Amino acid sequence: MGLNLYAVKAIYRFEMARTFRTVVQSIAAPVLTTSLYFIVFGAAIGRRMAAIDGVTYAAFIVPGLIMLSILTESVSNGSFGIYMPKWSGTIYEMLSAPVSAFEVLMGYVGAAASKSIMLGVIIMATARLFVPYSIAHPLWAVAFLVLTSLTFSLFGFILGVWADGFEKLQIVPLMVIMPLTYLGGSFYSISMLPGAWAKIALFNPVVYLVSGFRWSFYGVSDVGVGASLGMTLIFMLICLTVVWQIFRTGWRLKS
Repeated sequence: MGLNLYAVKAIYRFEMARTFRTVVQSIAAPVLTTSLYFIVFGAAIGRRMAAIDGVTYAAFIVPGLIMLSILTESVSNGSFGIYMPKWSGTIYEMLSAPVSAFEVLMGYVGAAASKSIMLGVIIMATARLFVPYSIAHPLWAVAFLVLTSLTFSLFGFILGVWADGFEKLQIVPLMVIMPLTYLGGSFYSISMLPGAWAKIALFNPVVYLVSGFRWSFYGVSDVGVGASLGMTLIFMLICLTVVWQIFRTGWRLKS
């Protein structure tokens, strides 16, 4: 039995249509919020800050702020997309349809990742209005952008399956993802941290994502690009394993 592209396309188009129906919330709000970061931390405070690794502070935080938006939006899009069918009860119609778990995953996660990639590109273009920056390795920048969006959309999908209420959809992004992102070197280099804190920061997976993405811009990073790529792929593999178990057992989907 081949891949049911009609099913994948239907799920994908439905999710993307929802984004354009709520364009203010889905696109405009994150872009506006990130633009304020560029104005405050880049244009205002950045002029008073010393360069980091030969990069002006305003330009240094650009990859971190883009990654901050991508992580939060990927988790949000991925979780909300699968939670709504659960909440409305239409998930049972999809589970009884001749659609495989892989096709369901492609539709929902593909749409969530597409939204995040689109948002990342828009923010990247918006940053040009406030901060001059360059991209030394554009192909690597695209690779990290796509991999991060896919990985955290998968994580969001798991979160959406796990959540049994709207409040649970907000707990992990607000209490876990957001703090890890702020502590992951979005606004600074972890080499600036004193003593043991720099080593403790290496246990934060977001450090590797931000560092790898920043390397693709300026060729400087807190950890090696190989380690950044490896950590991203490992986390993606973990998420895929969990999703496989969810569909195999029907956990939180059929109950």
